Amino acid sequence: MTDTAVAAPSTDWADPSRPVPDLRTELPGPRTREVVAGDQAVTSPSLPRAYPFAPQRARGCRIEDVDGNLFLDFNAGIAVNSTGHAHPEVVRAVQDQAADLLHYSASDFFLPAYSQMCRALAATAPMSEPVRVFLTNSGAEAVEGALKLARYATKRPYVISFYGAFHGRTMGAVSLTSSKPKYHQGFGPLLPGVIHVPYADPAKVAAGHAEEDTATFDALETIFRHDVAPSEVAAIFVEPIQGEGGYIVPGEGWMRRLRELCDEHGILLVADEVQCGMGRTGTMWAIEQTGVEPDMLLSAKGIASGLPLGAFMARASLMESWGVGTHGSTYGGSPVPCAAGLATLRVIESEGLLAHAREVGDRILAGLREIQARHPEAVVDVRGVGLMIGVEFADGALSGAVQQAAFERGLLVLEAGESVVRMSPPLVVTLEEAEIGLRLFGEAVAAAADRRG
Repeated sequence: MTDTAVAAPSTDWADPSRPVPDLRTELPGPRTREVVAGDQAVTSPSLPRAYPFAPQRARGCRIEDVDGNLFLDFNAGIAVNSTGHAHPEVVRAVQDQAADLLHYSASDFFLPAYSQMCRALAATAPMSEPVRVFLTNSGAEAVEGALKLARYATKRPYVISFYGAFHGRTMGAVSLTSSKPKYHQGFGPLLPGVIHVPYADPAKVAAGHAEEDTATFDALETIFRHDVAPSEVAAIFVEPIQGEGGYIVPGEGWMRRLRELCDEHGILLVADEVQCGMGRTGTMWAIEQTGVEPDMLLSAKGIASGLPLGAFMARASLMESWGVGTHGSTYGGSPVPCAAGLATLRVIESEGLLAHAREVGDRILAGLREIQARHPEAVVDVRGVGLMIGVEFADGALSGAVQQAAFERGLLVLEAGESVVRMSPPLVVTLEEAEIGLRLFGEAVAAAADRRG
């Protein structure tokens, strides 16, 4: 048995005329089972695998496993492959850069690709003031850097995050994270000075009562009155649309009220757009749709179409508060990821992917609401913006069953929160692929509901 078994190269796997999905073996197939067995013998058991899927190659929204089975990818590597798998322009940029220079540290030298990527990102920033940018390898590193900068610039010790939030797994980031107890269990004591409050309530939003959603601000008022003076709070870290917590979209005015509270007390507003940014919601940044400007904005995942790159952007006056040597990174903003990032930004603009995300996202949302109408006892809520879409089920067992049933039919989706299945397909997903995905998801919901009885 070997964990390197792969299918013999197939000649039709990228053929656009090949139907998708196309399942040629049982799932998991024999080669996948070999990969899984080899993996489980040597890798960390902490890795939270969703289902036995062993990808080998992909194009656009199509991804083939090591057994030659072709799937429709509606999770995009957890919202990472923004321009689709192996977009030709991104691949060319990576190949060209790799042929010239694989790595040199931008932390200690003046790497041209680094400043080019920073300049391109700054041009997209939803801030009216000049912006400076720091590049990282990941979203968690972007969170860590922003956390350091917030405390350094304000000289305040406390930070606030939200129940349901996911900001990463490194020590500072996981202290802000509060989506599942297992992320904290056994790792304490965590970073001191982190306070959690309720996020927007999706049930009130779904019922059309967003104006009654005051739990966030009631909790903050209580904290400021009894526990911590607002003058001691450096920053509030918020996902404009909560990701791992269940793809929760706050109601109208919620983010503006948060901005007003920050302004009142001199607290920095940090928008974590690691999952909801880079065009996923139909605008470059989700917070743009609220009319609110953050003081800092964090990005990763879709920023480089699959290569490890992250960033935190801040108002220039804020970033300029720290000096030489206060923060750095050996690999952050290395030339190959920067080349992929620059190509990603070009593709998003040249192919009109923001408008496309809105168009296809609207169709998927409408189709999912039709599925909800057919299965009201199973589907509690359908919500989302653009191609960041969540389907909430009656309980976690049902959402898990739907995720598995979708996989068995050749559709890759992922759970989020306690009972949500999320869809975050590549921004290049076509309307035809959207219809296929809706059909498969509808079949998965029906099968899971029938098994439940």
